Amino acid sequence: MRHALLAAILAALPVAALAAEDHSAPAAMSYGERPFYLIDRLEDGDLKEKLLSCAAQTPAKSEFSIGHRGAPLQFPEHTVQSNLAAARQGAGILECDVAFTKDKELVCRHAQNDLHTTTNIAATDLGAKCTTPFTPAAGDTAAAAECRTSDLTLAEFQTLTPKMDASDKTATTAEAYLGGVPAFRTTLFAEGAELMTHAQSIALFKALGTKFTPELKDPSVTMPFDGFSMDDYATKMIDEYRAAGIPAGDVFPQSFNLDVIRHWIATEPEFGQQAVFLVEPADDWDAADESTWTNTPAELAGMGVRYLAPSINMLVDLDGSGAIVPSAYALAAKEAGLNLITWSLERSGPLANGGGWYFNSVTDAIKSDAAYYTVLDVLAQDVGVVGVFSDWPATVTYYANCFGL
Repeated sequence: MRHALLAAILAALPVAALAAEDHSAPAAMSYGERPFYLIDRLEDGDLKEKLLSCAAQTPAKSEFSIGHRGAPLQFPEHTVQSNLAAARQGAGILECDVAFTKDKELVCRHAQNDLHTTTNIAATDLGAKCTTPFTPAAGDTAAAAECRTSDLTLAEFQTLTPKMDASDKTATTAEAYLGGVPAFRTTLFAEGAELMTHAQSIALFKALGTKFTPELKDPSVTMPFDGFSMDDYATKMIDEYRAAGIPAGDVFPQSFNLDVIRHWIATEPEFGQQAVFLVEPADDWDAADESTWTNTPAELAGMGVRYLAPSINMLVDLDGSGAIVPSAYALAAKEAGLNLITWSLERSGPLANGGGWYFNSVTDAIKSDAAYYTVLDVLAQDVGVVGVFSDWPATVTYYANCFGL
């Protein structure tokens, strides 16, 4: 039965979890082996010594540790199971990226147009309803599909089976197209994963005793959609927290769209004061050249923005000796009095050969996976971020517990 696990969890948790004064997650939290694997690879020094000194600590929930789509390093993103894993790893805040269906219901998906890579839709009868149904690879032409939440009703969406985010562009069948999972991830924990509506995510996260950070996604369709405007969409998302009785202080609504952030600040002042403006570098962006910044941190603060969430590569840089340090942009954001959150640790997999996009501002200092902790330490101690999104929250939780964050 679809959503059977979610229903069982929500039925059981009021006694198991919500009656507890600290609202801790229902199962004992665990770091697992990942943090220790990373710590063991650190060069000898103060950071390694400090982290090793905490090896016997008891895992505890921390709001510094934010589940990015749950724990998608190993679990299908935005599923019940992914978020249970994140909560069991001590994430104190969980995320639902919010998209809408054809009948304007809100669901958790990283993008409105990612169903072809995050679910089995391409190999089902519903694949015919996709904006671009599956087409096989032929010669030099890659296999392709584009399937949007807005192609389906909520009832249709709920029949889909989630999977690890991937596609095989060499595929000649829809079934083969569902493959392509990167080697550093796994399909081991995908079986039985369950999709969530936004309202179900609220109920689950509330039962787990975490706070909430929903991200309103920019639609792939032209807005208004069947009379549904961006303001309607932004307001509907907040209304679902209000309907569930969630205090505004427990919600950190996010968007890359500054107009949406300003809408919340103007029309939902209680929720808007914790609205998180997400930013990433444009092609010509330079952390040291203010003229390349679309909005300066001071300008954003003047608009009423209190929380700014740049990608990791915007907040760190290398000094003349090659050490990782706060970027000029990070220093400007702190000078403007903004609370900083960053994303997304553990997204890149193995960090040999420079670490990829998230670390491209400090590539020369990235030698191994141990750099996850090296960079996290600079972000926490020198940049002063108040939260870190991670695809494997245990990494951040261990650090937060060790340093009292």
